[in-house]
Amino acid sequence: MRAEIQNTCEAIRKSLKLLAQRMDWDTAPHRLEEMNAMIEDGDIWNDPARAQKLMRDRQVLMDKVETYRRIDSGLSDNVELIELGEAEGDAEIIADAEASLKALAELAAAKELEALLDGEADGNDTFLEINSGAGGTESCDWAAMLARMYVRWAEKKGYKVELQSESPGEEAGIKSAAYKISGPNAYGWLKSESGVHRLVRISPYDSAARRHTSFCSVWVYPVVDDNIEIDIPDRDIRIDTYRSSGAGGQHVNTTDSAVRITHLPTNIVVTSSMKSQHQNREQAMNALRARLYQLELDRRNAEINAQHEAKGEAGWGNQIRSYVLQPYQMVKDLRTGHETSDTQGVLDGDLDGFMAATLAMDVAGKSRAEATAED
Repeated sequence: MRAEIQNTCEAIRKSLKLLAQRMDWDTAPHRLEEMNAMIEDGDIWNDPARAQKLMRDRQVLMDKVETYRRIDSGLSDNVELIELGEAEGDAEIIADAEASLKALAELAAAKELEALLDGEADGNDTFLEINSGAGGTESCDWAAMLARMYVRWAEKKGYKVELQSESPGEEAGIKSAAYKISGPNAYGWLKSESGVHRLVRISPYDSAARRHTSFCSVWVYPVVDDNIEIDIPDRDIRIDTYRSSGAGGQHVNTTDSAVRITHLPTNIVVTSSMKSQHQNREQAMNALRARLYQLELDRRNAEINAQHEAKGEAGWGNQIRSYVLQPYQMVKDLRTGHETSDTQGVLDGDLDGFMAATLAMDVAGKSRAEATAED
């Protein structure tokens, strides 16, 4: 077996070892049996929220077990095929098996990276907010492009996307939008997108066809589940209702159903305008809990962030990514250096490479910080 393929096999084995550790492989089958027994017990369906969480946890564990078995069996099968091909002098069998091993190594590396999403809230659903910056129509159009990009990314992942609120631009695009994105590790993947996103292009709204630069901010917060308690006293909030101006159903423009909640101690403002007033209030409170929880996460991670600049606190002075459409095609993340010339692919939701690069950087930064602390 060639040295290159031996190294590929070794890399797959290392990934399998980490995957087994992360899911506690020795107990995984037993935990699946317990979950199945609980689901078959009709009593659990008396508590829909608990039943839904159990179904979700079971699916996550089933996916991890299936992935591990697929990689493990693929490794064994292709190693055997290479040995058979070498014994029989069949170059075609060897070439096919080596190609399969390389593809398997890529899958194993991706799953290994995904297994590192072990932060306190990484597995949670997430809120994603987009706000246009200065620049009027240009920035509003850029905000709409970003919204489409994230919705396309989420749909490719099989995630559920719910529009929470939207404020349209005066001429085109949107001034702001807020989404709830639900699915395994939704927050873990999207958290790296918080920050300022910069677009450079020839403006379709400029009759002189000049190049324009636009900015938008993206903020990502984990949905707070029942395991995380966030106490918000009534005295700390102000609730306002107002007439929604967003696009939507026939009643959107004729009812005062939109809700705005201001958290007085932090001046955080959240809105919801897509449903009934009662539902909008509930959604806005959930979003506020998420924002306050994110503040706590930022506080806990402040020392690591300051030492290693692994995540850079998102803000208007902290640009994280540039999307250049003219005079050349390039999307580049300024934190990791990851870049691609496939700008259309990125705008169509091909973001996994950027997210993976940031996640790997975060993990490396935390590892260095832990090693420094031990020393």
